[in-house]
Amino acid sequence: MKKVYASATEALDGLLHDNMLIAAGGFGLCGIPELCIDAIVESGVQHITIASNNCGVDGFGLGKLLDTKQIKKMMSSYVGENAEFMRQYLSGELELEFNPQGTLAERMRAGGCGIPGFYTRTGVGTVIAEGKEHKDFHGETYIMEEGIFADLSIVKAWKADTTGNAIFRKTARNFNPPAAMCGKICVMEVEEIVQPGELDPDHIHLPGIYVNRIIQGEHEKRIEQRTVRQREEA
Repeated sequence: MKKVYASATEALDGLLHDNMLIAAGGFGLCGIPELCIDAIVESGVQHITIASNNCGVDGFGLGKLLDTKQIKKMMSSYVGENAEFMRQYLSGELELEFNPQGTLAERMRAGGCGIPGFYTRTGVGTVIAEGKEHKDFHGETYIMEEGIFADLSIVKAWKADTTGNAIFRKTARNFNPPAAMCGKICVMEVEEIVQPGELDPDHIHLPGIYVNRIIQGEHEKRIEQRTVRQREEA
């Protein structure tokens, strides 16, 4: 089965529709599927729900989909780097479902493993727990979180073979593996595609069984925040 496509637009063809749930890898601007995001912007699809750690920054990453107002709801852990996100949320234009980072990652992983729900102590006694089932285990209270089953996953890897076995580079791994696992269809963009057998099986972070379509392209590796100080005189 062909998995390698010529572009993000081609790889996403037939997969996008209004009111869909998309799981997106990345943490800040590290390891984000920027080519897929650009293709989604160009598609004009509307009323999207996106499960992702955050929503990029103003004008880049998932932030582009905020600029075009294609996102209906975000399921996120962190929103502090995007002024447009804050504006839309406070004005009631954007729905927001807060998730602790570990909970969000586990919800994605659970969905990828076919697990509909799990219990965790994280969030007990906070607004996170409101409206969720509570259950006591060994004298401790837990809340139930549901697995995320996305219509589509978009992720970014460093290197993959043509069957989809993928390696992520250092911190760019972040949410990408669990995000890839939880989608009905996973589109993965990579910096380099190699032939089967060229990757050490012990180094594979994501098995190709989770990956349906692959694209290779140029990526813009921005620095989200840069803090510098004056060099001290010798």
